[in-house]
Amino acid sequence: MDDAGTYHCRPGTIMASSDDLTVIFEGRGGHGSAPHLTHDPVPAAAEFVLALHTMVARRFNIFDPVVITAGHLEAGTARNVIPEDATVEATLRAFSPEAREKLFSLIPEVAHGVARAHGVTANIRLEPLYPTTVNHPDNVETVRRSVTELFGAEPWADMPVPMGAAEDFSLVLQKVPGAFIIVPATKPGTDPADAQGNHSAHAYFDDSVLVPGAKLLADLAVRELH
Repeated sequence: MDDAGTYHCRPGTIMASSDDLTVIFEGRGGHGSAPHLTHDPVPAAAEFVLALHTMVARRFNIFDPVVITAGHLEAGTARNVIPEDATVEATLRAFSPEAREKLFSLIPEVAHGVARAHGVTANIRLEPLYPTTVNHPDNVETVRRSVTELFGAEPWADMPVPMGAAEDFSLVLQKVPGAFIIVPATKPGTDPADAQGNHSAHAYFDDSVLVPGAKLLADLAVRELH
């Protein structure tokens, strides 16, 4: 992203979908000295994480990508005890409804296959959250005209590719034509590439973007009313 005060937009998909995945592998615990008497869920969980990345690389078109990040793995209470279960939690991202649906159908196949190979079971919870954020081309053009007429051509930026983040405004755009606009608010003198992200406790937002941003929204409202 550029410095504060630029307006980024694109027709079509601008942000990814976001969904939650939890898989609990259940086996039979025991002592670490006798794994043959157990059904260890930990290797199954570990293999499942790797299998997810292989699935992404081999089952999806690189021009319609998906992203899976397993951000939370949990198992056991002691180094010499094989636990009863192991949990994998992940976030799923896709850039088209078709890729998203394919994720939903393939993940159970992979999880159950890995579980069977290790003699354990897989309990799967897929929680749909937000679909892809899809801008309507006519509304994007309206935003572009508004930005360039109010502030000149320099603040406008055509986004070449979508962002991997997700947005609940996607649900609005499924019902009402519109456009989602991204407005950076990086602290003056800070390289946007090094700035802390929105979810960081150290994020800093430049308030100077608020007044022109409000002016843009008001202008868009007036254009819509006309």
